[in-house]
This record gives sequence, structure tokens and C-alpha cells, in this order.
Amino acid sequence: MSGARTGPTGLLNSLEETLIALLLGLMTIITFANVIARFVFNSNILWALELTVFLFAWLVLLGASYAVKAHAHLGVDAIVNMLAPGARRAVGLFAAACCIVFSLLLLKGAYDYWAVFADLPPTSGRWFPTGFDMTARSQSFYEVQDVPMVAVFKFLEDLINYGESYEKLPKVVPYAVLPVSMLLLVFRFIQAAFQIARGEVDRLVASHEVEDELDAVRAQRGEND
Repeated sequence: MSGARTGPTGLLNSLEETLIALLLGLMTIITFANVIARFVFNSNILWALELTVFLFAWLVLLGASYAVKAHAHLGVDAIVNMLAPGARRAVGLFAAACCIVFSLLLLKGAYDYWAVFADLPPTSGRWFPTGFDMTARSQSFYEVQDVPMVAVFKFLEDLINYGESYEKLPKVVPYAVLPVSMLLLVFRFIQAAFQIARGEVDRLVASHEVEDELDAVRAQRGEND
């Protein structure tokens, strides 16, 4: 894995990579266990499918911000490659600015969707937050369909559900990935913009496949010469 391992950013990188690997491992284990239960024991883990869907959603949303950090998102850079270095950097900064604005809009929408499940007021304003909507109806009592309540989240019953018990996992838990992942996405695009401004990179995406092919061609030519 790339990235510095010291300081707050290095710690964030390690936590991000570890969580993504853990999510992928849990998805594999749960799916495998459900297959064994179904075809060997003629049984079924009722909550396995729903939990796997939640884990996959976490994996995708957290992976989006990590891919920005790793410059692994797909992109077309045929025109960018024809520009001079200064122009490439300017285009890269413009693209980063557009991505930051877009990710801020996603962050607002993600928080507003999650807030009602956390017994918090969503923001007002259609595009950008202009305050908090204190009239919004709390949905903190909403539960998922199959995943049972876990003891570690019992504190939520008093914190947001007014002492009422949950039979299933409250939606506030799996949906928490929405604001968290969008906040990480904003941070990663800002980080990428600083990298472009400092001249470390000149674009948000990297044509890894093309670079690998070019390296292979160069290596082959070197062997033939």
C-alpha cells in the first residue's frame, strides 16, 4: 500500500486501508458461511444477505475516496496529454475545484439523509446549507429489515430512541457511512488539489494501464536492442 505512514494523514491512510480490507474479508466470510449453511445444513443465515449489502455499500463509498487518494479513478486524458505542463496543471486544478464543489453537494445530501435517523436536524437550503431545519420529523426509530440489534449499539436506545428498545439494528448505524464517506471524499479532493498545486501530479486520474503498456514496450525494445 502506498502513502506515508506517519502523522494524521498516514494514520488516516492506514485506517482507511484496514477498514476496506476488513469489509472485503467480512463480506467473503459471511457469504461463504451462508453458502455452507444453505447447501450443507439446509439452513439459512437470515441476516446474511442484508448485512452483505450494507458491507458492500460501505466498501464502495469508502473506496471512492480512497481511489481519489490513489489516483485510481478512470478518466480520459487524451486532450490533457497534449497540453503544456502549465496548462495541464491549470486544467487539473479546475477539475479538482469542480470535484470539491460536487463532493460538498454530496456531503450535504448525505448528511441530510442520515441526520433524521440520528435524531438530528437536517440542513435547510436546496443546494447549500442555510441553517438547520428544526421542523424535520425524527426517524431514529427506523430499523433495518433483518440484521438483529447488536449489544455494542445499545447506547443508541437512550441516546436517540428515547429509551425504546430496538429489535433490529437501527438504520442510523449502516447509513452512517454516507456522511463519513462524503467527508472523506471532500478531504481527498482537497488533498489532490494541493498535490497538483505543488506540482507533485498534474491530474486527478492516472492512466495506469497505458503507463504499464508503455513500460512493457520500452522494456521489450531495450531487450531487442
